[in-house]
Amino acid sequence: MSDKLLISHDPATGKEVWRGKLGDVDETVSRARRAWPAWAAQPLNTRIELIRRFANEVRKESEQLAELISRETGKPRWEASSEVENVIAQVEVSVRAYAERTAQRKLNSALQGTAAVRHKPHGVLAIITPFNAPAEIPASQIIPALLAGNAIILKASEKAPATAELLLTCFNRGGVSAAVTQQLVGGPQHGLDLAVHPGIDGVMFTGSAQNGILINRKLAANPGKMVALELGGNNPMIVWDTPKVSDAAVIIAKSAFTSAGQRCTAVRRLIVKSSMYPAIVEEVKRLADRMIVGAPDDDPAPFMGPLIDQAAADQLTESFLYLLSHGGKAIKHMIRPDDDLPFVTPAIIDVTGMKERPDVELFGPLLQVVRVDDFDQAIAEANRTRFGLCAALVGGTPQDYNRFWANSRAGLINWNRPTIEPAQAAPMGGIGLSGNHRPAGYYTADHCAYPVASAEMEQPRANIGAGFRAG
Repeated sequence: MSDKLLISHDPATGKEVWRGKLGDVDETVSRARRAWPAWAAQPLNTRIELIRRFANEVRKESEQLAELISRETGKPRWEASSEVENVIAQVEVSVRAYAERTAQRKLNSALQGTAAVRHKPHGVLAIITPFNAPAEIPASQIIPALLAGNAIILKASEKAPATAELLLTCFNRGGVSAAVTQQLVGGPQHGLDLAVHPGIDGVMFTGSAQNGILINRKLAANPGKMVALELGGNNPMIVWDTPKVSDAAVIIAKSAFTSAGQRCTAVRRLIVKSSMYPAIVEEVKRLADRMIVGAPDDDPAPFMGPLIDQAAADQLTESFLYLLSHGGKAIKHMIRPDDDLPFVTPAIIDVTGMKERPDVELFGPLLQVVRVDDFDQAIAEANRTRFGLCAALVGGTPQDYNRFWANSRAGLINWNRPTIEPAQAAPMGGIGLSGNHRPAGYYTADHCAYPVASAEMEQPRANIGAGFRAG
């Protein structure tokens, strides 16, 4: 990124994908504020129809959008295509969520009139998103925001501006004004400047805990600005008694290594019952050894693409070496096939013997394994984190799962299912360093509009029963 231009590159090849001018925060916000009242005044049915037209435009551009996602993030083409399908599906999910979470309600009473609850849009919302799902995450927040009557400014990751541009173009072609859905091109400082701008009524941020905390601090003295933070996780998965070792291993491998481990919901820590350890670790390693790591369009198709850039690959390999030099025992080493490109192979390391295990989100295909002897120890180990996004149990009995669910500190808790496939019709968020109790997903509707309670009668009617002298 230069002083005036932003350039995105294909992590699998290093080639340039897109370039554009850096945006002006003041100008972008001013334009959105002028456009918002007319959009908010549109009937809900009109907004729903225009959002459905957006879905049709995405269908028309599905191949191009999937290609851009692959080129900007390195995702395999099958995974990018799946992301586009999720964008389309998000429209009807959001329509249902709006009706369920923010519907108008009235309670009539002959003597007390009407008690009503309606919802109003906040105004202009800043939506700040990461690179790892550059179409799905923005769409999952833009769609509910527009349905509620807000104008939005998308500050997408500087790693994936081309995907964001095409996504917003689909909104515009569907009939949503280009002033109501704008992209602010820029880096992290542009995102921070946008979040604190006085013309912004609310911020929806998805990204690292470090950047989310920074935004939260900057806005701590401004309680009138809605702030929704969806942050990362140091997510645990416990493996307990199960005869289905192969199935368990697939769930583990998918949860740890899909998207090259670059998902906030990816499993970082595998906590295994000692008696299950040899079989589980051997099977997970066997799967990891067979995983194809390559460019998006390679033949045969890869399971994993590269990390987003060289800095990410360097940091992850250094983290692996740190764990190794502080008591970790390598089960599967991390390898860099090409020093000039950010490809890494999936790695597995036993950290049971480490005196202190770093409680950080290692954003990539690096799985840490801990052996335990009893279930209470497993739950305690799972909760040894300041984060609280995902937790999962593989195996065990219904009674084990009930104990696990009751005692786990996380916003998403699964049993015998991967952590990377949250349902679109469910909330998505965590506690601790993973969020600020404003979950996304189906509950995004909650923070796109605020409730207004009203007591209403067509004619004034009142009396006072005590405290007055006789007249």
